Amino acid sequence: MELFWYVVLVLMLAIYVILDGYDFGAGIIHLFFAKTEKDKKAITNAIGPFWDANEVWLIAVGGVLFMAFPTLYASSFSGFYLPLIIILWLLIFRAIGLELRGQIHNRMWESIWDNAFGISSLLLALFFGVALGNVVRGVNLGNVVDGVSTYEAHYFFLPLWNPSFSPLSEQLGIIDWFTLLLGIIGVVSLTIHGANWIIFKTNSDLNEKLKRVIFRLNFVLLGLVIISILIWHIIEPKPFRNYFHKPLLWFFPMIMFIGLAGLFRIKSLKKDGTGFIFSSLFLFGGLTSTVASIFPKVLPSTNNVNPDLTLYNVAADSYGLTVSVYWFSVAVALVAIYMFVQYKVFKGKMDDEEYEEH
Repeated sequence: MELFWYVVLVLMLAIYVILDGYDFGAGIIHLFFAKTEKDKKAITNAIGPFWDANEVWLIAVGGVLFMAFPTLYASSFSGFYLPLIIILWLLIFRAIGLELRGQIHNRMWESIWDNAFGISSLLLALFFGVALGNVVRGVNLGNVVDGVSTYEAHYFFLPLWNPSFSPLSEQLGIIDWFTLLLGIIGVVSLTIHGANWIIFKTNSDLNEKLKRVIFRLNFVLLGLVIISILIWHIIEPKPFRNYFHKPLLWFFPMIMFIGLAGLFRIKSLKKDGTGFIFSSLFLFGGLTSTVASIFPKVLPSTNNVNPDLTLYNVAADSYGLTVSVYWFSVAVALVAIYMFVQYKVFKGKMDDEEYEEH
């Protein structure tokens, strides 16, 4: 049952990244590329009916983590306390930026909340990429100092950064040059993803410009992905060990590179939604490839004193995991119905929705 819930957790996290990821990307586009009021309205109309429902998946991920892997939940929520609080505040400011912008029609008021929405979206994309980098790099479980644990074996605490800014330091920080690289990949990939969603859901004059932006950012993204792969061995001496032992895992990197290759055809794609499919494939393949590379670890230990956290030593007891399947089935059915209705009601272009009008 541990493996079943692990797959469920990763799939739910992938769904969240794809769905709320286009919201973050749209916010970044709104910040840097929407110069006119018409462009800004097109972007908010594209995500307006969906953004709050998309965030439910993050809550669902937290719920499954608490139920199926309580030790990992306790360890990560305490150790990553600082970035989690920052992410919480960014989610709040992003939401109120969307909701309050249209309440008062004043240029200064609108500018304040435009910036709150855009900057929060940018930083959220950055921090989620940094979070993935922390999982790949690992943490100092037990907060080992001079070979002695100062915490219990599965606990840790990280400052935002350490003076050396190195992922190889004994006392790590949340942000170092490796996790920052993955954060930048997160920003670039979600910007592309958000642009594809805007193209898919609107007939905005901005769309042709966004296609050019996507095409140029694809080269940046390809370069960043290649760099991350080349330097991965600095963090993990044998980063592809799982792939050679289990060749079926190559399926996930293939999905990622199919998505990335498809994005280079953005200018010639006939259907507006095709680009969004390719960026979704890239995000899904990138996340699952990263997870597959460290399996069965869920949080590696950077010291030799305390063991890695794996899906087997952090899972709840078998009875709880089995009983939860029934409740989970009901929840999945309800969410499936809700999402079907939501996307059916708001199918097609969103140019006439006027999300901000109150």
